[in-house]
Amino acid sequence: MISLRDKVSIITGASSGIGQGTAVLFARLGSKLVLSGRNSQALDETINQCDPETRKNIIKVVGDISKPDTCKMIVYESLEKFGKIDILVNNAGILKTAGIETMQMNDYDELMDTNIKAVINLTQLCLPHLLEQKGSIVNVSSIAGSKTFPNILAYCMSKAALDQFTKCVALDLASRGVRVNAVNPGVILSNIQRRNGLTEEQYRQYLEDAKLNHAMGRPGHVIEVANTIAFLASDLASFITGELVQIDGGRHLMGPIDNN
Repeated sequence: MISLRDKVSIITGASSGIGQGTAVLFARLGSKLVLSGRNSQALDETINQCDPETRKNIIKVVGDISKPDTCKMIVYESLEKFGKIDILVNNAGILKTAGIETMQMNDYDELMDTNIKAVINLTQLCLPHLLEQKGSIVNVSSIAGSKTFPNILAYCMSKAALDQFTKCVALDLASRGVRVNAVNPGVILSNIQRRNGLTEEQYRQYLEDAKLNHAMGRPGHVIEVANTIAFLASDLASFITGELVQIDGGRHLMGPIDNN
């Protein structure tokens, strides 16, 4: 059985999707939680999905993770409330549609600031406390870090950078007892595509396509990613570091398809 009892976990982007599912699972596994996101009401919805007995050990930090002050507040609130940090789940991320001909540099900057620069910043701030606890970092990357897709250039670049960040930091910290891993989901049933502007009909077609380009014939579920994050964060994965775990129903095994 996976147990996170008495662990203190920071989860960014906890207001929806994979972050929300991971928060609810971590609470069930006994972790104390520091949840961050930009939408206070959505964070409350995440907390309300947790068992009432666990809610007293959950705090939220509302803010944009790409802003250094938000990262500082997350660490401050974690230490003020719980006195330590055991686990960092860098989940917050955004997706913007554009290829080389249409990408705007301000969109590129926003995406990189959120998907990679904020991860580096928060990891550095948490690191002294993770070293003290010999803790664990799990980064939420994407299949787009290793496979190429049209019309999401900056997103693919950010996830490739996150994959390298994961492996380099794992090597830097292995001898000091902190493990660093990543999960690389394929298509997961969440709202990220809708937030990126897909209409309901486009989203329906996107999910139909996922049945064809994932070897297992379906998109994935949030809990399937959350379960893997929990395992990697837990002591059951005590000899695993620097891994990029594909949670994609075999999508990375498939040949190229037309993603336009």
